[in-house]
Amino acid sequence: MTKLAFIGLGNMGSGMCANLAKGGFEVTAFDLNEEAVKQAVSAGATKAGSIKDAVSDVDVVVTMLPAGKHVHQVYFGDDGVAANAKPGTLFLDCSTIAVEEAREAAKKAGEAGFAYMDAPVSGGVAAAEGGTLTFMVGGPEEGYERAKPVLEKMAKNVFHAGAAGNGQVAKIANNMLLGISMIGTCEAFNLAEKLGLDAQTFFDISSTASGQCWSMTSYCPAPGPVPAAPSNRDYKPGFAVAMMLKDLKLALASAEGAGAETPLGHHAEEIYAKLDEDGHAGLDFSGVMKRIRGEI
Repeated sequence: MTKLAFIGLGNMGSGMCANLAKGGFEVTAFDLNEEAVKQAVSAGATKAGSIKDAVSDVDVVVTMLPAGKHVHQVYFGDDGVAANAKPGTLFLDCSTIAVEEAREAAKKAGEAGFAYMDAPVSGGVAAAEGGTLTFMVGGPEEGYERAKPVLEKMAKNVFHAGAAGNGQVAKIANNMLLGISMIGTCEAFNLAEKLGLDAQTFFDISSTASGQCWSMTSYCPAPGPVPAAPSNRDYKPGFAVAMMLKDLKLALASAEGAGAETPLGHHAEEIYAKLDEDGHAGLDFSGVMKRIRGEI
């Protein structure tokens, strides 16, 4: 049986860890949040008291951490993963971090005798719990083949995006498009309603016409048409404004470094930044509909 360590049991990580434990892996879980660890144990994982305890005898280390600085500290700090794992252990980082941070982590891991794959996710908390995430994986083919059986226990889709860091490229480009398209979808529903066309009728028409997009058909920001969408539970996340803002900032920083023009990405970032500044960071990102309607 493949032995795994899972480090980072936040909103996303807890569900991911649970699915790995249920999927037949021997999982050791570590987090500073004791309650999160208890939940992982209840799902079949074993508690670790430290990073060293978690990783010293495993084949794969899976991490889900808030930012690049945490990834580098957990993996390469004095008491981190690289200092305690067996040579050749696969490092599978599912965090969303800057492209260059991921590439630097891959370089450090390789120099220390480990394989590192960046594998950020798309799908949100419900998908993490349901095992229907999409993973975008960067790194060598050999590492991808090792990672795939692990990721498939948490996923609906697993894609190899190419070289180290390309998983992050796919994630931030995808989420920049998502942030932009959600704003456009909200504006379209608001316009239709202001002109006398109810949300359900507009949905029925546009969802089968040229305006169709994921923000409409799977995550409709107008209450009613898509029962499972956050718009039908007062915009509780889901995927929060703070997380969308983080991803947009990463995308824009990478775009600047690459010399890529992203005017709509900048505009979307400004809109979500204003929501965040006004105290709505915990709102689902589709809750931008409330701002467009003038409700907040």
